[in-house]
Order: sequence, then C-alpha cells, then structure tokens
Amino acid sequence: QVQLVESGGGLVQAGGSLRLSCAASGRTFSSYAMGWFRQAPGKEREFVAAIRWSGGITLYADSVKGRFAISRDNAKNTGYLQMNSLKPEDTAVYYCATSRTILSRSATTYDYWGQGTQVTVSS
Repeated sequence: QVQLVESGGGLVQAGGSLRLSCAASGRTFSSYAMGWFRQAPGKEREFVAAIRWSGGITLYADSVKGRFAISRDNAKNTGYLQMNSLKPEDTAVYYCATSRTILSRSATTYDYWGQGTQVTVSS
C-alpha cells in the first residue's frame, strides 16, 4: 500500500502561482511514476502531468504545458506541481496518484490516489 497526501491548494488570483505537494508513504519503492489529475465540478477527471520517479521523464497535458512543472524529490518521497500563470479554468480539485508499472496519461493505470486538494483561481 502507498498513502498519498496532497497539500498546497488554495485561492489565488488569475496570473498567480501555487505549488502543490504530494507526500508518499508506505511501499513507495514499488512506485514507478507519479501523476497529477484534476476534476472540476460537473466534469470528468483529467490528466495534468506525470513524472517517472527514476530519470525524471515527464508528460504534460497541452492545456498546462509551459505553465505547470512537475518534479519530484526521491529522498523525501514527495512530488510537486508548480503552477504558474493560473487561469480560472484551472479551478478544480487536484489529485496525485502513483503507478507501479507505467508512466501514463490514463487514470486507469494509477494504483493509489490521494484525497485531493482544492485549487480555486479567481478572475
């Protein structure tokens, strides 16, 4: 089992920045990749970014490319999502997740999920 705890969400004005953290505990050595997803009210959960724990290969959704940056600190078993130039359409609950087997944009390939953190961007 892997436990994930997100933090860093909040209310920010358009154009501002936030950094989300995802602290992992438990059998973290079994994790291959970490991903961030988000879900806005009335919408399906969507992929935001993902990173491979080893080597740091990254994937981004087109909607956040150039504005968001995913990173990880292996020693701390923590992943981060730096969000810059935030827009009202970025408002959502953000979830981190880990996959044991693959770096992927698909939520179905992730095994463990955090509880989510709210990000609200005002215009």
